[in-house]
Amino acid sequence: MKILLYVLMIISIGLCIFNLIQIDWENPLRDKSSVAVIGVIASASSFLLILILIVSKKIAQIHKKK
Repeated sequence: MKILLYVLMIISIGLCIFNLIQIDWENPLRDKSSVAVIGVIASASSFLLILILIVSKKIAQIHKKK
């Protein structure tokens, strides 16, 4: 499970970088750029959710040891 979470984090970072490249910075909310902006937001939020999950699992392990 631990390896899967790290792989998913790498995939979400890769998708974020890919979508950042696709954005037309002069008109970021037009046509394909709007889809890329949504993709950046989605991949960044998935990265944060996975990070929160990893931290909460570490806290749960520490709490079980006490």
